[in-house]
Amino acid sequence: MKKRSLLPPILLATVAVILLIRLPMQAAERATDYSVFEPVVDIYGLINHNFYKEPDPKALMDGAIKGMIEALDDPYTEFIPPDNESDFDKIVRGEFVGIGAQVQTEENFLKIVTPLEDSPAYKAGIEADDLVVAVNKQSTFKIPVDKVIDQLTGEPGSTVTITIERATDTPPPGAKPASVPGELGEAPGPKPGRIRFDFTITRQRIITSTVKGVHRSGDQWSYFIDPVSKIAYVRVTQFTASTIPELDAACSSLVKEGLKGMILDLRFNGGGALVAAVQMADLFLKEGVIVSTKGRTIAEEKVYARAPETLPDFPLVVLVNRGSASASEIVAGALVDNNRAIVLGERTFGKGIVQNVHRLPLGAGQLKITEQYYFLPSGRCLQRTDDSSEWGVDPSPGFYLPMTNDEYREMIRVRRVEEVIRRRDAGGGDQTNWSDPDWILDHLKDKQLSAAVRTVKAKVATGEWEKVGEDAPPGKIEVAELKIVEERYRLLSRELDRVERRIQALSAATDEDAAAIALDISPIPEDTDLTGGTITITNAEGKTIATLKVTGPDFARYLTGAPVEKTDTAPIK
Repeated sequence: MKKRSLLPPILLATVAVILLIRLPMQAAERATDYSVFEPVVDIYGLINHNFYKEPDPKALMDGAIKGMIEALDDPYTEFIPPDNESDFDKIVRGEFVGIGAQVQTEENFLKIVTPLEDSPAYKAGIEADDLVVAVNKQSTFKIPVDKVIDQLTGEPGSTVTITIERATDTPPPGAKPASVPGELGEAPGPKPGRIRFDFTITRQRIITSTVKGVHRSGDQWSYFIDPVSKIAYVRVTQFTASTIPELDAACSSLVKEGLKGMILDLRFNGGGALVAAVQMADLFLKEGVIVSTKGRTIAEEKVYARAPETLPDFPLVVLVNRGSASASEIVAGALVDNNRAIVLGERTFGKGIVQNVHRLPLGAGQLKITEQYYFLPSGRCLQRTDDSSEWGVDPSPGFYLPMTNDEYREMIRVRRVEEVIRRRDAGGGDQTNWSDPDWILDHLKDKQLSAAVRTVKAKVATGEWEKVGEDAPPGKIEVAELKIVEERYRLLSRELDRVERRIQALSAATDEDAAAIALDISPIPEDTDLTGGTITITNAEGKTIATLKVTGPDFARYLTGAPVEKTDTAPIK
């Protein structure tokens, strides 16, 4: 008689032992997790049964979640409830379903800032400065922007009819008679010189473009900022799934046109998808570490560049400022640490966290949670903390070139004008100037960009970078950041003081007291525009110490809470 093998019983016994050990351990771990919430469940039960009025279970749940997240002391970890998931996805993925247009409020209606390129709105004939006065025959007059946008968005393939008011005398091709031709309730009719008409537009999935150039030519971007020297300018506004295909297509086209150098603008780019940042750095790097990550429960991981499909080794300048964060910092840090590019501008924001988005079961929402920190190839941690004096990415030596807030405002004002899509037959200025590099740089009002072009041209011509900024002395960047924080604190303190005085005025026992306190809020009404005026400061003996020119409209509000008092009663006219 053949003996039966002992192997199966041994295996079964081994598995049984493992299960007997592992299952109780898992149960114990799970029990430990749940035991944390036993007091929460008890409190919920007491509130639910004993509170003097019917509690809102959802509000209690949201409050408990909010409390846990706030206890982490991490401003970037957040819970996205189901009602906000759609908006969150638009931001993270850079896509939505709608007609494809940037909008703002004007004259109590929705105004088209610009249709998006290749969008249903653009194809239908929507133009910049159009007023959307009705959606599906419902007036948009004084309706909140979010509600009107909800009406414009919907399912792919569905249609929406919008009534447009435009400064013209002839309806465009494809337009239909306006469904809201005149006054409707309190909504006014068209202004003189304007007409109304309808467009019926089929909604589709809109992928927001994140790669921009110097100026528009129709609905396409022109990228050469110096057409003579073949120097290109590419601005990336966010890192989404569409960023790398867009950038790759633009760069491939520029290379075919004889590209000699490039400025990559990541200023005011708050980041986005890590994979897009890695892919962007990989486009410019043949080898080397791009970024590494470390976390409490996750081992260190390094991401390396690969040679295939790398762009040619042309001179490259990356523009950054304190609005460049996260994915922008990864790209800038990888390129400068691997000696592939020069970084010009200011120290970046310092957001170096790795986050994951976890969908909760049963559609209960999403949790965006910080899990790791980013580290540059040099080993420097990107993340800025309350006690850190080093963070983010610094400009290359000789390329620290800060801009003031007024300079940034003027730059952005011009930039917004050039982002608007206008039809080729719409006129709008002398387009021949876009072939003149000096005119372009003067027109754009951007000293960092002008400096970048100058140093790229020097590198192309001589093989050496021309230093167009300065070496930031030790502590200078920290002092600049300190001034920003101190100014923020000063403005907050002034606002708190103003609110406190307002509270005192409203709480005063008599109308006379209230009036007296209210007058003490500011010696000059805060809506007074003193731009262009002068202020003479004298000492106690009447000697003039200084005469100051007021250069902005908000001077009056800076006197709120200041140790000054009005010594005359002259009326302000």
